[in-house]
Amino acid sequence: MTGVLRRLIAATTARVTTTVVRGLLDDEPPGGPRIWERTNHRGEPVSLLGGPSVAAGVLAGGLVGAPSVRDGAALTVATISGTGFGLVDDLTEDRSGEVAKGLRGHLGALAKGELTTGGLKVLGIGAGALVAAALSRPQGPRPTGRAGRVALRLAEIGMDGALIAASANLVNLLDLRPGRALKATGITAAPAALLGGPGSGPAAAVLGAVVAELPDDLAERDMLGDSGANGLGAALGTIAVQQLPRRGRLAVLAGVVGLTLASEKVSFTQVIARTPVLREIDAWGRRPAAEPSAQRTAEPTDDGSPLT
Repeated sequence: MTGVLRRLIAATTARVTTTVVRGLLDDEPPGGPRIWERTNHRGEPVSLLGGPSVAAGVLAGGLVGAPSVRDGAALTVATISGTGFGLVDDLTEDRSGEVAKGLRGHLGALAKGELTTGGLKVLGIGAGALVAAALSRPQGPRPTGRAGRVALRLAEIGMDGALIAASANLVNLLDLRPGRALKATGITAAPAALLGGPGSGPAAAVLGAVVAELPDDLAERDMLGDSGANGLGAALGTIAVQQLPRRGRLAVLAGVVGLTLASEKVSFTQVIARTPVLREIDAWGRRPAAEPSAQRTAEPTDDGSPLT
């Protein structure tokens, strides 16, 4: 199977799987429909079922497009941990406003011996990211000595695990407006999907899942929630680990961490609103701005809180 054909099949599989799973979940939502419903700023219902559906599409397409069993296993672990722990946070978090908010708040609670749902998500996604990093095939030259190879591999696992976990968090940070996180994910995955390489098959799967879910997200029928945003972000991080050389991965990690730290001080929404190109991309396909604000109260508030 040629690389181009593999990518096309991966994208198609992801798109079809996302659509089919979304329909099946809509027919019989686990636990009943009410547990999956949230109310947006317009007072209209939106569904969290889009998140698990997208994750299912990424997994199905990614396994088809993965160049090896090992790479497919890494993508599976990262996506499932991001989606699973995100879903726990979506369905069980305390919305009273009395719990810790944001990455800093959850880590502070953990330091005091308190485990919030967000803190559980930090630990769970972090552990899954390290396993996915260990499963991924390392890119770049290896030292000749055994001790040097072992030391380098351990350092790479730590770096790559941090990249996967930080990517999961960053995509969740972007899920503040309809379609924003899906657009950012698709734009990020597109170069690998089009140009080829070890991560191109899974990248094509991400594109297929994004195309399938984007209309419902833009129309505010669905929202990704933590499950979809964290799952997509973890998948993107794994693709970067499999696609890029060591220096490239380090540069991407620095960028992702920099954006995450900046989010504690700066509103991404305000930056996008002040930047013409970003503003146009962000608004494309969304309901008219003349209507009430599209911000959804079920999503994280735009105050720099990445994990809520």
